[in-house]
Amino acid sequence: MDHLFVSVLLLLCSVAAASSFSGNAAGADGDPLILQVVDDEKGELALSAEAHFASFVRRFGKTYADEEERALRFKVFKANLHRAARYQRLDPTAIHGVTKFSDLSPAEFRRAYLGLRRPEAHKSTHEAPILPTDDLPTDFDWRDYGAVTGVKNQGSCGSCWSFSTAGALEGANFLATGKLESLSEQQLVDCDHECDSDEPDACDQGCNGGLMTTAFQYLLKSGGLEREEDYPYTGTDRGSCKFDKSKIAASVQNFSVISTNEDQIAANLVKHGPLAIGINSVFMQTYIGGVSCPYICGRHLDHGVLLVGYGSAGYSPIRLKDKPFWIIKNSWGENWGEHGYYKICRGRNICGVDSMVSSVSAIHTQQDQ
Repeated sequence: MDHLFVSVLLLLCSVAAASSFSGNAAGADGDPLILQVVDDEKGELALSAEAHFASFVRRFGKTYADEEERALRFKVFKANLHRAARYQRLDPTAIHGVTKFSDLSPAEFRRAYLGLRRPEAHKSTHEAPILPTDDLPTDFDWRDYGAVTGVKNQGSCGSCWSFSTAGALEGANFLATGKLESLSEQQLVDCDHECDSDEPDACDQGCNGGLMTTAFQYLLKSGGLEREEDYPYTGTDRGSCKFDKSKIAASVQNFSVISTNEDQIAANLVKHGPLAIGINSVFMQTYIGGVSCPYICGRHLDHGVLLVGYGSAGYSPIRLKDKPFWIIKNSWGENWGEHGYYKICRGRNICGVDSMVSSVSAIHTQQDQ
C-alpha cells in the first residue's frame, strides 16, 4: 500500500477520533487526543514524538522520578506510537493511539493490568443448558436496564478476574432483587484462594491473577460478597482477609460455563444478565474507540472482563464497514476506551472473546424484598 495514502488515511482517523471521542480523549488542557501517523519507510513520526509525549504527560498527570526515568519512558512511548499506528492498520474499524498506558512496554502492561489464569478445564457439571434463540432482540444492553454499576479501576493490580466476577454477580443480584449493589472485588483479592486443580499456580492469587469460575466456586462456599463500601478496594493483596459474613450483600445460587456458540452467549446474556468472559487483550493497550475487529488476533486469554450487551451494527470511524459487536465493560477506569468500555466485533471468536464465558445466578432471599 502507498505510504502517503496510509499516512493520509491515519490522519483522517485522528480527525474522526478527536470529534467522535472528544469527551473521552481530551485532558484538562483541552487538547484533542492525537493519533500517530507513521511513515514506515522512513521510520519517522509525521508529528513530533516529543510533542506527543508532552501532551500525554499533561493529559494523564504523569510524573517521573528523574530525567533518567523520563528518558526511558519517552523511549517506550515512541515505540508505542509506532505500535499504535501498526495496530490501526491491522484493526481499521477501531481507533488506536495514545492512551494512559502509552509509557508502558507490553510486558510491563501485562504484569500490571492483566491477570487472567488459564483454566485447567471447564467443569462439565457447570455446563450451561441450551437456550432458545429464535426471539433474541437485535440489539441489547444491560446498561439500559440499570443492571450495570459504573466503570471501576483495578489499578496496577492483576485483579481483572475479580472485577469480572463481581460485575457478573452485580447483574445477577439485580435480576434477583431489583437492586443494584456495587460489590467488593477486594474481598475476592484478599480471601479467594480457590484452585482449579491441585497445582499451586492454578489457584486464585489476588493481584497475581485468578479465574472467574474458581471465584464463583469460592462464593458458593463462603456465602457471597460484601458491598464495595463495606469492603473497599485497595488494589493490593498484602492485607489479610477481613470478610464479615454478616455483611453479605449478594450470594451465588449457581454458575454455568457457556459454549462458544455466539447465539447461546447472546441468549444467556439476555436471560441471566452480564457475563464474565476472558479475552486476548493485545489490541486493548492502544484502543481508544470504535469496533475492534483486527484481521489477526491470538486466542490466548489474558484478561477478564464483563460482557454487558451487543449491537447489530457498529459505527466505523473510517466507514470501511459496519460491524455487529459485543459491548464489554472493562476495569481500567473511565479514562480508557469509550468511557471505560470496549467494543469488539461478533462472528469469528475474535481475540478469543467467545472462548471463556460464564453466567451466574443469585439467590433471592427474604431480606432482599
